[in-house]
Amino acid sequence: MATWGPFFLTVNRPLEILSGALSATAVFAIMALTFYDVGGRKLLSNSIPGSLELTEMLMVVVIFAALPMVSRHDEHVVFDSLDDRLPAALRRWQHRIVHLLCAAMLLGLAWVMWDAAGQFLANGETSAQLKIPKAPFLYGMSVMAALTALAHLALWRQDPRSGADDGSGVAL
Repeated sequence: MATWGPFFLTVNRPLEILSGALSATAVFAIMALTFYDVGGRKLLSNSIPGSLELTEMLMVVVIFAALPMVSRHDEHVVFDSLDDRLPAALRRWQHRIVHLLCAAMLLGLAWVMWDAAGQFLANGETSAQLKIPKAPFLYGMSVMAALTALAHLALWRQDPRSGADDGSGVAL
């Protein structure tokens, strides 16, 4: 398991609980919504109004809520077929540069989304069919992107894992 800086020592477990609970709840909601929507369409010839819109918003929650947890465990999809041919020092630099770039891009994304959320809130932007306000979703995406960036900052100083060797993933 990763060693974390002082910030993550205090919020590591609550962050994982929040991230996992949000993702799991959203996935369950998508499953239930799809089940009842298809059932209503097939049995009653009537689907749930706005089900596609709700599914899209719930997918945003699934993706952005899971990002901090995936980054915390350093379990992103990687293409590592050449890593065993690189010298260890080069692999360490590659690992550090990738985590720093990810952190910088995610912090930039968080800032842009926070700004967009403020504009959406000021303009009263809502979804097309159900008129659900968009700003809370953008604020949530922004916060989760920032937390993910912090996870990458916490990982940048560590030595890279040897993916397939630790049994944590599938090697093809």
